[in-house]
Amino acid sequence: MKLFGTDGVRGEAGSFLSAEVAMRVAMAAGIYLKGQAVTNRILVGKDTRRSGYMIENAIVCGLTAIGYDVIEVGPMPTPAIAFITENMRCDAGIMISASHNSFEDNGIKFFDGKGDKFPSEIEQEIENIYFNAEKIEEAQVTGKAIGKAKRIDDVIGRYIVQLKNSFPTNLTLQGTRIVLDTANGAAYKVGPTVLEELGAEVIVLHDKPDGFNINEGCGALHTKDLQNAVVKYRADLGIALDGDADRLVVVDEKGEMVDGDQLLGALGVHLHREGVLKGKGIVATVMSNQGLEDYMSENGLKLWRSNVGDKHVLEIMKKEGINFGGEQSGHVIMSDYAKTGDGLVSALQVLALLLSQKKKASELLRPFSLYPQKLVNINVKVKKPLPEIEGLKEKLVELDKLHIRHLVRYSGTENKLRVLLEAKEGKVMNSEMDKLIEFFQKALNA
Repeated sequence: MKLFGTDGVRGEAGSFLSAEVAMRVAMAAGIYLKGQAVTNRILVGKDTRRSGYMIENAIVCGLTAIGYDVIEVGPMPTPAIAFITENMRCDAGIMISASHNSFEDNGIKFFDGKGDKFPSEIEQEIENIYFNAEKIEEAQVTGKAIGKAKRIDDVIGRYIVQLKNSFPTNLTLQGTRIVLDTANGAAYKVGPTVLEELGAEVIVLHDKPDGFNINEGCGALHTKDLQNAVVKYRADLGIALDGDADRLVVVDEKGEMVDGDQLLGALGVHLHREGVLKGKGIVATVMSNQGLEDYMSENGLKLWRSNVGDKHVLEIMKKEGINFGGEQSGHVIMSDYAKTGDGLVSALQVLALLLSQKKKASELLRPFSLYPQKLVNINVKVKKPLPEIEGLKEKLVELDKLHIRHLVRYSGTENKLRVLLEAKEGKVMNSEMDKLIEFFQKALNA
């Protein structure tokens, strides 16, 4: 069994991600961290899923059993856990969330003492320890060496201050009307609070989590309610977060959704013109539209591309000395203010752009045209290695000849194959996509 996917350990709670697995993963991570422990404290937060109770207790059990002290902070956004881990001088942070997935799933994400996500190499080391029964048994302690756990409920204030510090002090949201959809998730308290404290009039949607309604017909994946509310209340902007608030989707004042790549382009060039963009470019993923790359080039900037996953975006940002990047899906990283994708930090930067330019979202947030692009998710029974799929290589060569950019990869968190095609001619691209879907359905679900 492979534990780690694109973003931590994720799967159906109670089956793949059972209490036993959660406890053992926590123990394996704790064993890895022991050699470099400074404070012997690990922070644990979660989103609003019912299964978070089970997994949280299992993690606390595993960590205290090997001698770690645990600080539990309850429902908090993923970026808040990254920030508070460093702010409270913990050796590591753990976030219990399956992000945008429905309530049946849950996940475990790890941050080091500086608030950075564990790289793939460390995840592999933890996985190796997980499967080493002897190491797990030897690490367990007795007597006074057993760790303790305590819950702290007031750390939300630290994160709110951090968010407000990311917003320009010469601007105010006074007179701005915003519709915010918190997806019944981790930001249902902090999101409205920070916007209201900065002066905005906030209409809040889906802020009553019951353990099962996280992401259900709402949030960043389901924006219909938000779009309708923006028009109904004549709002200046609509903001949708996902379940753990590490990504956002923006809706303009006309109720129309803004493409994630266009948002990255608008923010990137704005930061460049303000003189605060570092590294002469931005980082996006292989999924991002060619139109974004062209727009960066037109403005004298470079687009670096990473593998899918915000931790991979951040790796290149660090390597190239860049402070802005993200994914078209809504993960936006502004490393001057956050160590990972942060939907609220990003939303505040969008608002700062609109206020500083004194223009409407529909005018500013679509600064270039997109190439026709199509992404299809195909349910698969088995994730057969792509090089072993007979005939696939030839199919991809045909696409190259037609000048169709392609990306084929398995989801790191679900039994799905993701197929992305992009070309100047949408009709040709759609025709080729139909052929590819039929090909994969036969090859992987026969």
